[in-house]
Amino acid sequence: MGRYEDFNAVTAQSLDWAIESLRIVAGDGAREALVNEYRRLAPFPEVPEAIAALAATRPLAILSNGHPEMLEALVDHNAMRAHFRGGILSVHAAHIFKPHPSVYQIAEEALGVPRALMGFVSSNGWDAAGAKAFGFRTFWVNRGRAPVERLGFPPDAVIRDLSELATELA
Repeated sequence: MGRYEDFNAVTAQSLDWAIESLRIVAGDGAREALVNEYRRLAPFPEVPEAIAALAATRPLAILSNGHPEMLEALVDHNAMRAHFRGGILSVHAAHIFKPHPSVYQIAEEALGVPRALMGFVSSNGWDAAGAKAFGFRTFWVNRGRAPVERLGFPPDAVIRDLSELATELA
């Protein structure tokens, strides 16, 4: 829509919508606790081992619509900071969300690697499509075995979880 609102606000507004739509009664304390859970999300079981293995052979980075403070807290909570030598990149400074092409440009510029040589992994089909349209090689983590979204840019590979990524890269 050409508007930007920081991801902390978007997350809180989404929670408010979910609470209202499900007709749940939640006081301010419960709401705040739920919003703060975003900073403590646990990874899927295979993720720590897969990330460690991938980081041993290549630089990894995070490129997220998330607010930098949220991302930093999440990475630290899961003790994964050392694995992301490429950095933790957020759209916040650019004030635009994925899948706008300028977001993927952030990664290309920050890492100094041409887009054709980068791999992009996402659990969101629309994000993988946006990255593919930008020129990245894309891997869609499709845990729910959903059909590929019809956005004109199918992923290069569809994997069920992150442990399959090493096989795809071999």
